[in-house]
Amino acid sequence: MSSSLAAQGRNVREAARALAQASNDQRVAVLLRVADALEKREDELLTINAEEVAVYVESGAGVDRLTLTSQRITAMSEALREIAASSDPLFEIVDASVRPNGLRVERLRVPLGVIGVVYENRPNVTSDVAGLCVRSGNAAYLRGSSSAQRSNQFIVDQWRDALRAHDLPEDAVALVQDSSHEVAVKFMQMTDVLDCLIPRGGPSLIAAMREHARVPFVLDGDGNCHIYVDASADLEQALSIVVNAKTSRPGVCNAAETVLVNAAVAPQFLVALANAIPQVELRGDERTRAVLPAATPASVDDYEREFLDLVLAVKVVDSLDEAVEHVATFGTGHSEAIVTRDATNAEAWVRRVDAAAVVVNASTRFVDGGELGLGGEVGISTQKLHARGPMGLRELTCLKWVLRGDGHVR
Repeated sequence: MSSSLAAQGRNVREAARALAQASNDQRVAVLLRVADALEKREDELLTINAEEVAVYVESGAGVDRLTLTSQRITAMSEALREIAASSDPLFEIVDASVRPNGLRVERLRVPLGVIGVVYENRPNVTSDVAGLCVRSGNAAYLRGSSSAQRSNQFIVDQWRDALRAHDLPEDAVALVQDSSHEVAVKFMQMTDVLDCLIPRGGPSLIAAMREHARVPFVLDGDGNCHIYVDASADLEQALSIVVNAKTSRPGVCNAAETVLVNAAVAPQFLVALANAIPQVELRGDERTRAVLPAATPASVDDYEREFLDLVLAVKVVDSLDEAVEHVATFGTGHSEAIVTRDATNAEAWVRRVDAAAVVVNASTRFVDGGELGLGGEVGISTQKLHARGPMGLRELTCLKWVLRGDGHVR
C-alpha cells in the first residue's frame, strides 16, 4: 500500500472516532454550512466541472453523470438541508426490555465508522455521501474517478472547511488523490481503515469489488428494471409511467430497461408507446414485432442488459405469471413495477416479485433516496443483508447492545 494512502487512511480512521462523539448540533451545522457554500460558490464549481466535461471522451450516460448544472447543485444543497432536518439516528433506542432478573437490555444505533465509497463520475455523489456520513457520525472516505477529480475535490474542500469551522476533524471527509486502478484495489483492501465499502458504478466496478475487496461491502447493483403493463391497466396511465421511467433520465439505475405487455392490450399499447417515444430504440420479441415491424429483434442479451441509454426491450406476455417469471429470470433485484387496476394482481406482484423495491402504478424513477424522504442516499442496495433498497441515515448505522444492571452477576 502506498505510504500516502496509508497515512491518509490513518487520519480518516482517527477522525471517525471524533465524529462519532460529535453533538447533533455540530453535525447539523456542518451540513448547513456546506449547503450554503455550494450555492454561493456555484459558478466556480460549474466552471471546473465544465472543463472536465469538455475533455471527457465518452458519450451517453457517462457524460450525463459527470455533468453538473445549476439545478443539480441546487438539488445537492437542498438534499443536505433535508438530511440536516432529519431526526438524529445516533444512540436511538431501537428496542428495550427488562429480563426477569431485573437486567435492562437495550439496542442503540451507532455509526459504522469509516464508509468507503468507490464511484465513477457523479460529483453529486461526493456531496450526498458526505452529508449522509457526517450526519450519521461516520467518516466518508471517497475514491472518485479521474474524470471528476477536480469537481470532487472542490466539493470535498467545502466539507473540510465546514468541519474545521465547527471544531471537527477535517479528515472526516477525505478524497483519495490517486485515481489509478492499482490504488483503487489497495483502497478496497484497507481492512484496518474501512468498516464498509459501497461501489457506485457499472458492471466492471462491481466485478472489481467482488474480486478484490477484503472489506465488507454493500452492492449498489445493476438496475435492470421492468414495468409490467397488465391486461387491466389504464393504458393512458401506463404510457405516462413508461415514458417517464425510460426517458426522464435514461442513464440512471432506476430507469426502466424492459417493458412487459399483456397480450390483451399489446396491439393498442405498443402502437401508442412507439408514437410517444420515437427517440427510443425498441427491441422486441416476435409478438412485439408483429405489431411494430420497425422494432429491432430482441436477443436474450437485450433482456439481460442495463442499457442506460435510449433503448428499451419489449416483450409480450400472456399473464401475470409469465411476467413474474421473466422478472425472476432477468431482473437484478432493483426495482420492478406493475401498472394495473386489478387489486388482486397488484398484491400478487408485491408479494411474489423479489426486488429491493416493488412499485404499483408509478414510475420506477421514484426509487431514490431523495424521493422517498431520505434526503439522499449512498446507493441502492440490491443485496439482502444489512441494507436493501435506498440507503439513508439509518442504513449507515449498526446496533450496539447495552446491558444496564445493578450489581448483576451470572
